[in-house]
Amino acid sequence: MKTVFVLFDSLNRSALGAYGGTAVATPNFDRFARKAVTFDKHYVGSLPCMPARRDLHTGRLNFMHRSWGPLEPFDDSFARILSQNGVYTHLISDHLHYFEDGGWGYATAFDSWDFIRGQEYDALKALVSPPVGRYREKFDGRHYPLENLKDGQPITRGTVDRTTWKRSRAAITRDFLKEEADFPTAKCFASAFEFLELNAAADDWFLQLECFDPHEPFVAPERFRAAYESGYDGKILDWPLYEKVSESEQEIAEIRGNYAALVAMCDAYFGKLLDYFDAHDLWKDTALVLTTDHGFLLSEHEWWGKNRTPYYEEISHIPLMIWHPDYAACRGARRSSLTQTPDLMPTFLSLHGCPVPPSVTGASLVPLLDDDAPVHASVALGMFAGPVCVTDGRYSYFRYPDDPAGATLNLYTLMPTHMMSHFDIDELRTSELAGPFDFTKGAPVLKIRMDPRNSQLGADGLTLAECETALFDLDTDPKQEHPLFDTETAARLADEICLHFARHDAPDELYAHFGLREHPNARGDPPLAGMTS
Repeated sequence: MKTVFVLFDSLNRSALGAYGGTAVATPNFDRFARKAVTFDKHYVGSLPCMPARRDLHTGRLNFMHRSWGPLEPFDDSFARILSQNGVYTHLISDHLHYFEDGGWGYATAFDSWDFIRGQEYDALKALVSPPVGRYREKFDGRHYPLENLKDGQPITRGTVDRTTWKRSRAAITRDFLKEEADFPTAKCFASAFEFLELNAAADDWFLQLECFDPHEPFVAPERFRAAYESGYDGKILDWPLYEKVSESEQEIAEIRGNYAALVAMCDAYFGKLLDYFDAHDLWKDTALVLTTDHGFLLSEHEWWGKNRTPYYEEISHIPLMIWHPDYAACRGARRSSLTQTPDLMPTFLSLHGCPVPPSVTGASLVPLLDDDAPVHASVALGMFAGPVCVTDGRYSYFRYPDDPAGATLNLYTLMPTHMMSHFDIDELRTSELAGPFDFTKGAPVLKIRMDPRNSQLGADGLTLAECETALFDLDTDPKQEHPLFDTETAARLADEICLHFARHDAPDELYAHFGLREHPNARGDPPLAGMTS
């Protein structure tokens, strides 16, 4: 068996024609949906980017124990398991977070990897003193706060705030995107075609082709941007901060147009891959899987981003399409069973006949290619220190803590790193040995008090004050605009949260944090009998 796994970042389900989207032309994603099996109720697990990838590698939720971080020494990674069973694994990615302190272990779990430079704040060139005066004339200060920088002075991470550092690096990269072939997505697909050519005669391999696009900043070649012109004639707006919408209607249209152009670019390059499958008849012996890590709010619910809000459907309900040559008769089929990101790990292992470790809580989706049989009664999703959400496919329930700062929460880890740095000394002074948990293979872990300053939720970690627990009926209110007051359904879904916490051996304080009592059924998948159709 051979597998190509295509992972985009922040690819909104609503942007794809195959899922009813009309704002962007996506002929190639739609073309694949006509050939593959399309999953209509696929959800995220842990959020955001790197926690989602830990779910993907390990087949279990991780947001209950720590925030953004590396693979842990006790984690089971699908890439390692495949390799140990004779399946060659290769990663092609421009996802810069793999190469920061908080991304250790993911790329090196593969037999080989190719890192493409230039996404987000990974500057293509090292400019000690970039022309910030020119950048201020070009970029809107709301997205690129460069007003305190001066021409001729070195810009270092130690002398500017994190946002200014990141946005200045992205501005540098923009100067070096001269041709379409210079864009990271174009380079990722070029690397993928080289891998396919070099290994045309080989079998038993797994290729993860991972593109950071259409993640912000929303930068696409002009041929894609031209189709989504908004009429806006101001400075560049393509990287909204994760905050409440304050822009004018025309500015919102410009930002959304930039996102649409980037989705169109992703669609076009994915189409090149489909053309390659056609030309080389890879459909007969190669599985092809397409998904994303999460969505992105583009002014819906009056918000930008994904970190400081409830995990609305725009963020949590994501696309998934799978082609398997053994299930060619099911081409174009749709599946309504509830699935989520951790299910991909056992699916990949099943594709290649590898054993699934006992730590895995996800379910292989290979049987669903043939039969739309339920595998989950509900799925839980969340971000460490944020609200917890559970959905049964009909209702979505967001439960917020009484203490939005998370003062009683602890992080459990043997890899004490945040996104871009190690835990600081004040954090480490609170550490003590705890555990083991049922997934740490008998190893104790560090229990470290969470510092709200380092929360993934926002700039200060105290950004939940204006949010509150809410229940939505997705059948009657798919845009989640009208909270439902149904105490019986809310209580049932609160019990489902407890079941998911128990199944993932969540720490005791997490139940107290959300005002929950540990469920008597301490282990096992929530029963399918409770599923709402």
